[in-house]
Amino acid sequence: MAMKNIIKIRLIVAAGLILMLTSCTQQTKVGFLMDKSKEGRWANDKEYFTKSVEQYGGEVIFGATDVDNSNQYDIALDMFKKGIDILVLIPADLNEAANIVNEAHSHGIKVIAYDRLVKKCDLDFYISFDHVSVGELQAKYIMSACPKGKYVIIGGAPYDNNSYMLRLGQLGVLQPSIENGDIEIVFDDFVSDWSVDEGERLMNICLENTKDIDAVIPGNDMLAEGVIKALKEAGVTKKIFIAGMDAELEACRRILAGKQTMTVYKPIEAIAMKTAEIAMQVAEKDEVPKVNLSTNNGFKQVPSILLPSMIVNNKTIDLTVIADGYLKENNLDSTSE
Repeated sequence: MAMKNIIKIRLIVAAGLILMLTSCTQQTKVGFLMDKSKEGRWANDKEYFTKSVEQYGGEVIFGATDVDNSNQYDIALDMFKKGIDILVLIPADLNEAANIVNEAHSHGIKVIAYDRLVKKCDLDFYISFDHVSVGELQAKYIMSACPKGKYVIIGGAPYDNNSYMLRLGQLGVLQPSIENGDIEIVFDDFVSDWSVDEGERLMNICLENTKDIDAVIPGNDMLAEGVIKALKEAGVTKKIFIAGMDAELEACRRILAGKQTMTVYKPIEAIAMKTAEIAMQVAEKDEVPKVNLSTNNGFKQVPSILLPSMIVNNKTIDLTVIADGYLKENNLDSTSE
């Protein structure tokens, strides 16, 4: 073989190797920006989402506002500098996050809102659960256990659109019984943050006025934990029916111990996997998938996917969170405080 042909073959092989190495390093970068990753269920979202993106061959660039929610915009700017191809956003504030969406678009980056809607902006996609339905599930279940009595409603944080959707669902179910006098709302307010301390604080305010309570509908399991702490510290010993949301481990332990009545399980792995799939599709094809559902965010009808949720009580834990692999049965053995 002539030397010229050998050199030509070597150059072709080298060029091929360079092309292969370059393509290997050009992974799709998916930004995943949360508000507080260490509280509640969010660590599970992060784990499932990262695993799913990596299975599609992508790379997750992660950011979270673990200290101060006000710095979410600055974290987003840093992610844009790192060259992300798409942003998946859990907004720290439903209104302020519009600035992040607008800035992302100025960089040619599309944004998917994860679990929480971003209001008043040209949001590209929204993947969540039907939180009106979640509120309905909470209210219907508590009403089935306590069809008459004095109710407390402790809503979620005002910066989260889901708080208002839950309230719509809850009141839609409760209103007829409120109007006919079977149910009396003795306290109703929103917390400033999704936290145990806030649930306890508002419940204490309620208890200062009355301890004559039959049922409490908190927005989620962390708030329910705070409610139960306040009731215990106030010396309330009567049976009170208490709802929740997120099917957290401690909440399921409380349900088995008879301290919390129910919770609503939102399949975290399902939303994480679906969001990873959509994110990679949008990033690589630069187009938003067509879906049959949309959500009005005050600016446009945002293409949406809303996943179903399910009730968890002391009889359905095995059929829901255990069967789904979200919790392990042996972890439920510990007694909840």
